[in-house]
Amino acid sequence: MNKLTALILAAGKGTRMKSLKAKVLHEVFFRPMLYHVMDAVKLTSAMETAVVVGYQQDWVLDSLKGYTFTPVIQREQLGTGHAVLCAEEACSTADTVLILCGDTPLIHTGTLEAMIDRHRESNAVLTLMTTRLDSPDGYGRILRDNEGKLISIVEEKDANDTQQKIQEINAGIYLVEKTFLFQALRQVGTENNQGEAYLTDIVAIAERQGLRIDTFHHDVPIDVLGVNNRIDLAEANRELQKRRNEELMLAGVTMYSPESIYIEQGIPVGQDTVINPGVHITGMSKIGIGCILEPGVFLHDTTVNNNAIIGAWSTLHAWTVQPSEYIFPRTIRVEKEPEAGHSSKCE
Repeated sequence: MNKLTALILAAGKGTRMKSLKAKVLHEVFFRPMLYHVMDAVKLTSAMETAVVVGYQQDWVLDSLKGYTFTPVIQREQLGTGHAVLCAEEACSTADTVLILCGDTPLIHTGTLEAMIDRHRESNAVLTLMTTRLDSPDGYGRILRDNEGKLISIVEEKDANDTQQKIQEINAGIYLVEKTFLFQALRQVGTENNQGEAYLTDIVAIAERQGLRIDTFHHDVPIDVLGVNNRIDLAEANRELQKRRNEELMLAGVTMYSPESIYIEQGIPVGQDTVINPGVHITGMSKIGIGCILEPGVFLHDTTVNNNAIIGAWSTLHAWTVQPSEYIFPRTIRVEKEPEAGHSSKCE
C-alpha cells in the first residue's frame, strides 16, 4: 500500500503580520491557525505527520504537545524548497509526501482526501492544487502552454506584467512522489528576486524530465486562503465562525444575527435553543435543549441545563445553571471551586 506522509511547513516568521509572534501561532476562531491545519491532516489517510519549524521553534513545538508528529528544524529560513529538503529524513518511510502550509486554517479534510484520490488514480509524480482568484495578488501564477498543459509556476515577485494578469494560482498544496521530490530539490537554485529555494521550481523540473504532472483544481478559493496579514486573519475567522454557526443551525439551533455569535468548536448546543445577537460561548461550556440566551450573554466553562434562560448581558464563568432556571442579568465568576451553597462573586 502506498504510504503517505503529511509535511506541514510552519517555520516562517510572517513579516506581513507585523508581529513579534510566529504567524502560525496567531489565533483563528479561538485556536492557533496551525491547529486547524493539524486537525484537517489528522483525519486524512496520511500515516505520519511532520512539521517544519524555525522561527520561535520552541514556542511552536510547545504549543503542539497534544498532537503526534515528527518535528523538523529549519535553522535558517532559506525558502520553501529548503524547508522541505530539511524534512528528508522525516519522510524516509513515505512513498508519497503531502505538503501544505501551516497558515491555511480553512482547508477541509475532504478536499485533501479528494486530491489524494486524484493523485493515486492519475499515477502522476506530482499533483498540485490550484484555484482561481479575481485578484490573485500575492500568489504564484500557473503557467500553461497553448494546449493547457502545466509547464511551471512563477512567483509573483518574479512574474512579468502579462503573467501577473493570470488568475489561476498555486494554492500551495502538493502531492509528490518522495523519490522525485528530494532528487528535484537538490537541483533547485536561488536565482530569483527573493534569493530563496522555491518549492515551486520542482514543477518545471518534472516537466523537463517528461514526468506526469497533474493539477487538482479547487473551485472554492476561500478554503485555501493563506493567512499573510491581519486582514486575512479576520477573513479566516469570519469563515470559521460562519461554518460553525451553520453547523449548529442545521442541527436545530435558532440564531438571530449569527454573524455576531461566537461559539467555540466542540461545545454542544441542544436543539430548540434560541441564541440572540452578541452571544459568546467558550471553554468547556455545554448548552442544553430549549434554552434561551438573551442578547450579549458571555459564557465560559459554564453548563446551561435544559430550558434555562440567561438574561441579557449576563457573564457566567465556571457556573452551572439549573434546568428551567432564569438568570437575571448579572456577572457570576467563580474564583475557585464553589463550596456548598454556590458561593461566588456576583455583580
